[in-house]
Amino acid sequence: MDFLTFAKDRYSCRALSDRPVEPEKLERILAAALAAPTACNNQPFRVWVLQSPDALEKASHATRFTFGAPVILAVGGLPSEAWVRPFDGRNFAGVDAAIVATHLMLATHAEGLGTTWIGYFDAGQLKADFPEMAPYDMIALFPIGYPAPDAAPAKGHFACRPESQLIGRL
Repeated sequence: MDFLTFAKDRYSCRALSDRPVEPEKLERILAAALAAPTACNNQPFRVWVLQSPDALEKASHATRFTFGAPVILAVGGLPSEAWVRPFDGRNFAGVDAAIVATHLMLATHAEGLGTTWIGYFDAGQLKADFPEMAPYDMIALFPIGYPAPDAAPAKGHFACRPESQLIGRL
C-alpha cells in the first residue's frame, strides 16, 4: 500500500477488543518510536508502556478514554534535553515528542492494531500516579489494541477543509 492510502486508511479507533497484543507487535511499534527523527538527534522523549493491571488502572485515573485497551503508551518530552532554537528560544521537546507519537500511531496501524491520540488527560494525576513522568511534558496517551468488531471511523473522519485554507503556496 502506498503511504497516502495507508495514511488515509488509519483512523482514531475508539472501540478496542480485549484481545492481548502480541509482544513482537508491541516491540515493532516501539522500534518505530526509536526511529523517529528529533531536533539535533537529542531524543528528548520517553515512552512508557503501561500494561500491568495496576498501571492500566492508574491510567484510568487520568483519563476516561482508555477504551479497555490492554496496552497504553504514554509519551512525554523532556525540555531540559531538547534542542532550543537560538533565534527565539523555542524548545523542541514537545515537537520531538509529537514526532515520536506520530510514528507510534502509524506503526500501530501498520501492525493491524487500533489506537487514537488521547490529549484529554490530567497530566498532574498521571505524574502523581507515575512519579517517573514528573519532569516530562506529557503530550499524549495511546490506548492500543485490536479494533472491536464494531470499530469504525468517526462521522467526520473524512471531512477536510479545502486545501486553499490549509496549504499556502508562495
